[in-house]
Amino acid sequence: MRVLALSCCAALFVACAKADQDTATDTAAGATETAPTATISLADVAGKWNVASKPESGTDTTSTRYVLNATAERTGWTITFADRPRQPVALRVVAVEGDSIVTETGPFESVRRRGVQVTTRAVLRKEGDRLVGSTRARYASTGADTVLILRTEGTRAP
Repeated sequence: MRVLALSCCAALFVACAKADQDTATDTAAGATETAPTATISLADVAGKWNVASKPESGTDTTSTRYVLNATAERTGWTITFADRPRQPVALRVVAVEGDSIVTETGPFESVRRRGVQVTTRAVLRKEGDRLVGSTRARYASTGADTVLILRTEGTRAP
């Protein structure tokens, strides 16, 4: 009986040691497969961009179009809507980390919902010669439609 119990313990020990070894191998393999994340700087995106933001869901698929004026600094960023050329909206760059730039605007009067104040938060990345990302618009209204998520894409203005 002692021999059987000892044999079972030895088999269990070998099985557990093998599992730990496989886990270590998998972890090491995963680490070598991960590509380093590209970093972005504000200088990479400085200039004018023609941007379109389109809702990710819902029945309204109209794009909101504007010109983004980006600088190599955290200050001086603006967006200008075509129907409001004399009323640029200031953007605040709140973070530049890894491959992403995070901006906020507002509150300002929405171009999608006349007379309603909106604030936005966007996360943008540079992919080749495009800016891509997601924008969350939060409306100062009551009801179920106070937040709108938009897919944002921009190309350098000529």
